[in-house]
Amino acid sequence: MAKIKTAIQFGLVYIPVTLHSCTKNTDIGFNLLYKKTGQRIRYKKTCENCPAKISQDDIVKGYEYERGKYVILTSQEFEKLKTKKDENIEIFQFSRLEEIDPIFYEDSYYVEPVGAKNAYFLLSKALESEKKVGIAKTVLGHTESLIALRVIEGLLVMSKLHFADEVQENPVEKSKSTVKKEELELAKKLIENMTKKFDINDYKNEYKERVQKAIENKIAGQEIQTPKSAKTKTIANIMDALRQSIKNEENDDENEYENKIVKMKKRA
Repeated sequence: MAKIKTAIQFGLVYIPVTLHSCTKNTDIGFNLLYKKTGQRIRYKKTCENCPAKISQDDIVKGYEYERGKYVILTSQEFEKLKTKKDENIEIFQFSRLEEIDPIFYEDSYYVEPVGAKNAYFLLSKALESEKKVGIAKTVLGHTESLIALRVIEGLLVMSKLHFADEVQENPVEKSKSTVKKEELELAKKLIENMTKKFDINDYKNEYKERVQKAIENKIAGQEIQTPKSAKTKTIANIMDALRQSIKNEENDDENEYENKIVKMKKRA
């Protein structure tokens, strides 16, 4: 993704910055092929009365206000709609991080200062000390974005937020059934036994690794094998299922502890 040059503004403080996307696409890329010949499927931009070839410069955005009738807005007209403050990330309030439900978060960007570095680090330190996030708005491309500016490891990170009308209401009805005390206690114990500090490095995309291995096998002329996995059994009675789950978890913890002791002895 291209870098985005903008500026953070709060009060009369102005900080020129560059935004860098926090994430990257690591998906395995596949092309669509015609299965009879193995040739690439191509997509052509076309319309009923279009010339054979259409360049990107010939394409504009149109809003259909009646069936088959469009009003066209050019890139220059979109730019005319922006005010000076739309070009910057203007903070208009500060809030506590826990007040923002994670459901509202969208894309995130690392914020690099390209000027006014003292002001950048002053803002970072103040937000970190107060445990607050800056709530701002800006226009990225042709859409206005709601923004949360927060601090991670002493540096600013900008996260786009969904507006309230972009988040759908939960269609799931709240249950009116009662929970038995014994079941709740066992469920809480299972949660406690399975609780540990979250570390993103503990997790990897295992399915993607299997797909990559399958590609390598097919290139080598080998058949794809279904990976073996432990059979899982279900227990209809919830109390029995909870008790067995707790027992399994405790056994796993014991095995993990024993493996650590073996590794330590080998190192010694």
